[in-house]
Amino acid sequence: MKALLQRVTTARVSVGGEVVGSIGPGLVVFVGVAHGDTEKDVQYLVEKVVNLRIFTDEEGKFNLSALDIRGGFLIVSQFTLLADARKGRRPSFTGAAPPAEAEALFQRFVERARASGLEVAAGRFQQHMLVEIHNDGPVTILLDSKDRIGA
Repeated sequence: MKALLQRVTTARVSVGGEVVGSIGPGLVVFVGVAHGDTEKDVQYLVEKVVNLRIFTDEEGKFNLSALDIRGGFLIVSQFTLLADARKGRRPSFTGAAPPAEAEALFQRFVERARASGLEVAAGRFQQHMLVEIHNDGPVTILLDSKDRIGA
């Protein structure tokens, strides 16, 4: 499972012209579910996202987490994070989990994020979405659950 984090001052996601989620300061979290991902991948990434210290303190250092600043999360499913573009000119998405499996794990990701007590908004799975992001910094970080120690 991969998560691409973008620190934002504000963000929103729309489907068919309707805003379905928005946040103020916090993180936009794009989530891609791979073949073989499990609840352990969800648990690892949510814990990492909630506690990763990528917000600045009074000295401008990355010392604060989303929990520390009471930031929000806008979580958007994005199977394209699993793209393999090593061969040819068209990316392959064979590494992405089948839609039913991916949706279940994506929803678990959203549920676990909500359990943090922070504001959580989400896009709609398998829908064409427009995501408006005001990237702060910019700060963009890619996490992969396969990189966890003891995986």
